[in-house]
This record gives sequence, C-alpha cells and structure tokens, in this order.
Amino acid sequence: MAAGGAVLLLAAAGTLVLAALLWRRRRAAAGGAGRVCVAVLGDLGRSPRMQYHALSLARHGRGVELLGYLQTRPHGDVLRSGKIRLVPVADLRGLRVGPKLFQYVIKVIVQAVQLLYTMLKIDQPSYILLQNPPGLPSIAVAWVACLFWRSKLIIDWHNYGYTIMSLNHGRNHPLVRIAKWYEKLFGRLSDYNLCVTNAMKEDLWVNCNIKAVTLYDKPASYFKETPLELQHHLYVKLAKDYEPFKPRYVTESGSLNAEWTAFTEMDLKNGRVIKARGRPALLISSTSWTEDEDFSVLLKALEDYERYIDEGVELPSLVCVITGKGPLKDYYNGLINKLHFKHIQICTPWLEAEDYPLLLGSADLGVCLHKSSSGLDLPMKVVDMFGCCLPVCAIYFECLHELVKHDENGLIFRDSNELAEQLKMLFLGFPTLEGKLHNFRKNLCASKQLRWDESWDQTVLPLLGQNE
Repeated sequence: MAAGGAVLLLAAAGTLVLAALLWRRRRAAAGGAGRVCVAVLGDLGRSPRMQYHALSLARHGRGVELLGYLQTRPHGDVLRSGKIRLVPVADLRGLRVGPKLFQYVIKVIVQAVQLLYTMLKIDQPSYILLQNPPGLPSIAVAWVACLFWRSKLIIDWHNYGYTIMSLNHGRNHPLVRIAKWYEKLFGRLSDYNLCVTNAMKEDLWVNCNIKAVTLYDKPASYFKETPLELQHHLYVKLAKDYEPFKPRYVTESGSLNAEWTAFTEMDLKNGRVIKARGRPALLISSTSWTEDEDFSVLLKALEDYERYIDEGVELPSLVCVITGKGPLKDYYNGLINKLHFKHIQICTPWLEAEDYPLLLGSADLGVCLHKSSSGLDLPMKVVDMFGCCLPVCAIYFECLHELVKHDENGLIFRDSNELAEQLKMLFLGFPTLEGKLHNFRKNLCASKQLRWDESWDQTVLPLLGQNE
C-alpha cells in the first residue's frame, strides 16, 4: 500500500510539474536580464546571509525574488526595498503517515514539486542563488529551474546538509550517505559556488571537485556599538516584558526626576543618559537551539561563576540574554527554571530584527556555543558581535581560528570549566576600563573590519558580470 501510494504521489507530482511547465511556457517572456532569484528552503527571517545577498543585489539595481518560508519577519531594509519581492513557500508540516523513512521521502517529493512550481511562477531570472543547506531537494530543483529558464545556478555553501543530518542519525545512516552522495553529485552541476571559509573551499575542491570562492560572513553596516541613549531606550522597551532589564532599586529622591533600567539612568529634565551605578554585566549568546550548540556548557559555567561570588571573589552580578528560536528552546528553558541563582538572571527573548544589533552593541561580552557539524563553517553570530566591537568567548572547533583570534579579539574555550575561568578573569574589576575585556574591545574597534557590502562587491559582483 505504501509503495502504491508513493507511485500515485509521484504521478501526481509529475502531472503538476508538467502542468506548471506548460502554463509557464504560454506566458509572455518577462525578460530575465539582471534579475536574480535568491532562494532558501528555510525561514527567510532567520537567513541573514541570504537577506544580505538580496540587499546587495538590489543596491546594484538588480530585481530580486527572495524565495523561502515567511515564518519570521525579515529585516526592515528588505521589506522597504522596492527591488526585492518576497516569494513565500509554504512550510510543510504534519506529514505523519507511515514509517519515518516513508514520511521523509514523501516530504521531499512534495517539497520538490512545490519548490519547482514556485520557481517557475516567478519572473525569469538570470541567476538562481541558492543557500545550501538545506540542499535536499532544493539543489536538484534549482538546477531543473535553471535548465528551463536558461539561467545560471550559484550555490552558497554555508555547510553540508549531510553532516547536519548525521548529528541525529550518525554518519553511516543510509539517509546520511544518500544525502552526501546527492550533495556531491548535484553540487557539481552549479555554474558558480560561494562558501564561508577557506577550509570549506579546499574541502569542496578536494572531496567534491567543486571550485568555490570564499565569501566570509561580514557584519552589515547596522552592526555597530550602540550609543548610550539608544541603549537606554532599548532597555526600557525590554523591561516591559523581561524582568532582568528592570531597575534593581530606585532612590526616593531620584525616582521622580529620572527613568531607570537595570543598566542605565536617564535624567528626565535634560535627557542625559548615564550608566547605572553598580550595574550588572550584560552577557549575550544567540542560538538556533539545535543539537550543534550544547547550552548546558554555558549553564554549568554560570553555576561556577555564582560559586565564585559566594566564595568572595569580587565579580559583578550577571544578566545573561540568550536569543533565538529553535527545537530545543523549551528543553533548555526547563533547565534554566531549575536553577536558583542569586547573582545571575537569565532570559531567552526573541528579538525583532532591528533590536538584535542594538542589544549586541550594548552588551559587555558574547558567548558562542556553535560547533560546526562539518568543522568547515563559522558562526555568523560571532561575525555580528565583532561588528559591534563585542568581545567573544567561543567554543573550539577546527577552523574557528579563521575568525576568532585567541587572546586578541576574544577567547576560545573547550569546556564549561575553561569558560567559567574566562568569565571570572574578564569580569574581575568590572566595569573598569582596564584588563583583557577592554583590550579586546579596543582591538576590535581598531581593526577596521571589512563590511558585507565591500566584501560582496569584491567577491560576488565580478561573478555576475561574467554572464547575464
């Protein structure tokens, strides 16, 4: 029965695709010169690099079809651009009939039909710029769409999909091995390839015979240090929903003449903002709450930090903000709720796209727990933190040195004990403008980091000029 159902579904899928092709051929040609379809089989609002691609293309006068799931609101710059059109793809959920393998096969087939149909409805593009992962089935579908449109296919390799699958299934699972074969085979059919590290560039060439150009993630222009006045307004906004941002105490004499948060005080007479006396240190970590980030490492380090204070070490209290959405968020929130800290407060908000860079630019230290499933990609969250001149403690993996320079712009740790010691060392004497934390920030501010626009113009724009 299951096999018969799959055959029927395949037949229906073929009919739909054929109908879409015939229908599209009857439409007048839209003229694809210069247009680009930027596609990701994922949530556009949580795909910043693809949003950056779309904005860069629009900045150079290209019409852009930005295709993906519309679950989270994209950045306001994307929404305001007259050159970018959002093309929604429905997120398929609830396929729960039969064994898991059968469910997965059915989901891939339906996604393939859905994605191809959507790609054939858009105005004719000169290029399809596709994010991988997820590449199954999007790489093959994009390749077929490019054949139909006579377009060029550009794959932006953020990681390998099969290594992410192996986190749940193991490297030798049949699905993982099929996914690996699929990525290598269809990846070779692309016209151009981008990747996020030199290590991945080398791996693509050696193991897949794919020639790629490294386009490092770079912060957008709005990732920068946040002025104190904007910090205060952000804290006031967050204090409405999150207890850690509310003022610890307000004197009777000052309460009528000032507006307080846990971190700042604004004089209501002249609007002057100062940092609150005895303010806590603000620690931030962003995450997709998935298996490649073990947040128990951070929680154990915070327990040690609390113990240091109880033992008399002169450390500030902490507000730890962990931002993001993902499947393990409820699990870790359950662990957080079991902790009873006296000197540490933790909250896990989901921030609006415009508020996230403001909070990074207001924080004292970032923590990154991203472990690459392939060992070949870099955490974009650290890129954004560095754009805000925010020092980082990041957990070690193979090619992290391409981004985090230990003891120069941050620190690299391997376990919770090492992270706890780093937190103690960095926050001793806080908030004095001395010590390693301040030196890391000075180094980041002085580094004159290349921004996304300049990097994109140097790396991607020449590719688009080779062929329309």
